[in-house]
Amino acid sequence: MTPLREPAVLVLEDGRCFRGESFGAVGQTVGEAVFSTGMTGYQETLTDPSYHRQVVVMTAPHVGNTGVNDEDDESRRIWVAGFVVRDPALRPSSWRSRRTLEQELADQGVVGICGIDTRALTRHLRERGAMRVGVFSGDLAGRPVAELVERVQAAPQMSGAALAAEVTTTEPYVVPAVGEKRFTVAALDLGIKAMTPALMAQQGIEVHVLPCTATFEQVRAVGEHGPDGVFFSNGPGDPSAAEHEIEVLREVLAARIPFFGICFGNQLLGRALGFGTYKLKYGHRGINQPVLDRATGRVEVTAHNHGFAVDAPLDGAVHAPSDAAGDTAYGRVRVSHLCLNDDVVEGLECLDIPAYSVQYHPEAAAGPHDAAYLFDRFLSLMETRSASVTAAAKETRA
Repeated sequence: MTPLREPAVLVLEDGRCFRGESFGAVGQTVGEAVFSTGMTGYQETLTDPSYHRQVVVMTAPHVGNTGVNDEDDESRRIWVAGFVVRDPALRPSSWRSRRTLEQELADQGVVGICGIDTRALTRHLRERGAMRVGVFSGDLAGRPVAELVERVQAAPQMSGAALAAEVTTTEPYVVPAVGEKRFTVAALDLGIKAMTPALMAQQGIEVHVLPCTATFEQVRAVGEHGPDGVFFSNGPGDPSAAEHEIEVLREVLAARIPFFGICFGNQLLGRALGFGTYKLKYGHRGINQPVLDRATGRVEVTAHNHGFAVDAPLDGAVHAPSDAAGDTAYGRVRVSHLCLNDDVVEGLECLDIPAYSVQYHPEAAAGPHDAAYLFDRFLSLMETRSASVTAAAKETRA
């Protein structure tokens, strides 16, 4: 039986509106309208902290048929500001399901809308760019559109937003290595997904997850003799506003500690090296984005969720731009990966210090897994550093 739903309306900041029915909680929500092209993995999308303050439009027309389970959450809660689907499933059909998607949204207070033309909405966002949006249901759906547009336009912009502190862990915690412990990594939680430290742990890495407010001294205090590597996670917001995190990363680079960053971490590496970042017209979100690994010529199908990108030269290796003090100690850097849809920078590799990053998600759940090898590269950097430290210690004793 189709559930009884309240009337609902989606209103964009440019005045365009779509009328449908409530899906999840009834009320109002505002945020940045973005669309995700994934046909699966909506539970991971909903619980990805990178979607904080964003209203996610699913381009797949039928959503919810696998329900919600207790194993696939990427964090402690749903983070999306709102959820937009065309045709919600009447009932779950997966043996792993414990609850319906609609019930989970309602229980967590997430306002959504269904029964609208998500194809038309997606085309509008592609043409006009990501913009603020509001979803209003129940009695609010009957308010004058002009009044609702004013509410949407009063919402904060994503540009300039520093959001990592709103999603990060409040206390440090440790994800123990699976089997024999090989290395210790300090991971800065900018909006980390649970799958990331889990995959590192499977490689024998003990992961110390720290709040985004951690200082370099706190990062360096991880492990018996300091961390073997440092990791910066994905997360929401404008990278230009993450001044504290960028300064910590510069100290990590100066100390020559092996570094790996994904998504937001890639953007912060770019800024730490002296490159700029900019907001994309409508971003990359979904699990089917083609990326070229320029070193191997291999094309990977990858998972994305980002609205900002690094502004770095695409051709050849260049010296990292000087910082305010004229420091060029970071040496050469090159763009290692490239999006084949629009030539957006998808990865950076430092050639003179042990640091690299990618814009996409090698820990992707529910897939794809073409980029899982990037965790092996992190291991290689730490192995090389460990061998150098051991060799130096032998020389000192000799």
